[in-house]
Amino acid sequence: MVVKYKNSNFAANFFKKNSSQMNITKENVDALNAIVKVDIVAEDYKDKVTDILNDYRKKANIPGFRKGNVPMGMVRKQYGKAVLIDEVNKLLQESLNKFLVEEKLDILGNPLPVVKDDFSWDTEQFSFEFELGLAPEFDVDLDGKNKIKEYKIVATEDLLEKEVENIQSRYGKLISLEEAEEHSNVTGTFVNEEKEINKKSTFLVNDLKGKKNEKKLIGAKVGDVIELDTKKLFEEDTKLSQVLGVTNEVAEELDVKVTFTVEEINKTELADLDQELFDKLFPDGSVKTATELKEKIKEDAEKQFQQQADQQLLNAITEHLIENTKFDLPEAFLQKWLQTAGEKELSLEEAKEEFDKSEKGLRYQLIEGKIMKDNGINLEYDELLDYAKGFIKAQMAQFGNMNPEEEELNNIAGRVLSNKDEAQRLQTQLLSQKLLAFFKEKMKFKSKELSYEDFIKEVYK
Repeated sequence: MVVKYKNSNFAANFFKKNSSQMNITKENVDALNAIVKVDIVAEDYKDKVTDILNDYRKKANIPGFRKGNVPMGMVRKQYGKAVLIDEVNKLLQESLNKFLVEEKLDILGNPLPVVKDDFSWDTEQFSFEFELGLAPEFDVDLDGKNKIKEYKIVATEDLLEKEVENIQSRYGKLISLEEAEEHSNVTGTFVNEEKEINKKSTFLVNDLKGKKNEKKLIGAKVGDVIELDTKKLFEEDTKLSQVLGVTNEVAEELDVKVTFTVEEINKTELADLDQELFDKLFPDGSVKTATELKEKIKEDAEKQFQQQADQQLLNAITEHLIENTKFDLPEAFLQKWLQTAGEKELSLEEAKEEFDKSEKGLRYQLIEGKIMKDNGINLEYDELLDYAKGFIKAQMAQFGNMNPEEEELNNIAGRVLSNKDEAQRLQTQLLSQKLLAFFKEKMKFKSKELSYEDFIKEVYK
């Protein structure tokens, strides 16, 4: 829920402005709520209404009258009220917006019109009132008190060994086997007529769950038909849906017997850790030994880990600031505003539920705005353009274009930023980076070093 109307300071308790005969006044109900009253008299709108009706008169085609000679009384009777209502509403909106900007009112949501039962357009003077929800005043304490954990995720030797083996497997070659072994790939067809399962799939024997299932496959030959229970067949639940060609939801509940006809058995012979493999991975010749390969893997892995650690840190800071920055909100006003803010009108109960779901986000939005304003943190278009170009350059590098022309980057970045949703996404990412850098400079954290596996267990439990 984005409810900030304008990011500026509070005005004084009472204002009064004159524009022609039009009066605009604001009076605070309390620290978080106010009423703005706009009084409009005939002198504010009558000249404009007359000009529009004169233009209508010149263009009107009414039987019995030459064009441009229709009596003004007839034009006014037919169009006068509609034109008056339209012009008063325009004047009202323009003057209210101008007032809010000039008085630097920091409001939440949008002004809500106060409905008056005795309101009538059959008069020359009009009085309108609007409810305002005012943004609270508060201070942000950036002292983390060492309660927030900052994680450093390291690539363990075990992880590096597994990744080296994965590389060897990817660049290895398949060899056919007479019989299935624990680490062999088996290709065959799963069948269950009742559930209409008939799917050819490939899987590793040691992907199966439990020694009982493995024993059924180990030693199997091409042409063998093996009966298997789908319940707890694989170590990973999603694997069953893949090999049987059913949805995850179906796989979770599936408890039937299937036949598996073995059609092919092979095993991956790992590629040697030699210069030929190193040059395939790093054509620039920067890797010459297995140790150097591990160092490259470690460097790349820990860069990716750092991104996750940074995101976790930003999330933790956000929660800390929301929890420790106390201020009240104009809840009743915001709930009332939410009733009509979306495409579908909400009941008061639905609006209260929406407010409850959005409150934390709104609180952080206000805290973030306060931090940025107090510390001069802002985002210039040139910064966003450079960020977009860096993002595009990285994507182009994945497809082999390592040195794109600057003009090409500028053109692509311009097109990307012309897309409102894409520009907003990049702006949010860049702003998060700037805020995180600020928090790292200003706040103190409790550091902890651990493996990626332990990080996942501790943070995501």
